Amino acid sequence: MSAPLPLRVMVHDVWSEVQLELPPSTTIAELKHRALTSTHVARDPAGYVVKFRGFELLDEHQTLADHGVVPNANLIVLSRRRRPVR
Repeated sequence: MSAPLPLRVMVHDVWSEVQLELPPSTTIAELKHRALTSTHVARDPAGYVVKFRGFELLDEHQTLADHGVVPNANLIVLSRRRRPVR
């Protein structure tokens, strides 16, 4: 069993960073769910995407290890749709 990965996840909707420690076998969907739950975002997780190194992680059924996420990586969870600036 691999050691958990310490991760920093920025949830764009609330401009909040969450520190998570997850095993490399965690799926991207689970990471997204945990980050949104930790920041009290009550919207549907399907309306959000996860980005790593500037690229959207398209297959959320793949694991952190599958996407090459390393310890102390920075990930971003942001809305799938752009919001207008007011």
